[in-house]
Amino acid sequence: MGFGGIGTTELLIIFFIVLLIFGGSKLPGLARGLGQGIREFKKAVSGGDEEKSEKKEIPESKSEKAE
Repeated sequence: MGFGGIGTTELLIIFFIVLLIFGGSKLPGLARGLGQGIREFKKAVSGGDEEKSEKKEIPESKSEKAE
């Protein structure tokens, strides 16, 4: 089992090389940055920012009508 023809052994070798290059202390920061980048990309592709702004406007308009 692997990703697109890459087996477990190849994944372990790649992880070991990345660990040697960046060191153990920087790997969590790199993974966090990669995750944030992917999240922002998905938001940009799906238009997530527009949906959130529309949802925020709806409760405000209801509270204004009640007053």
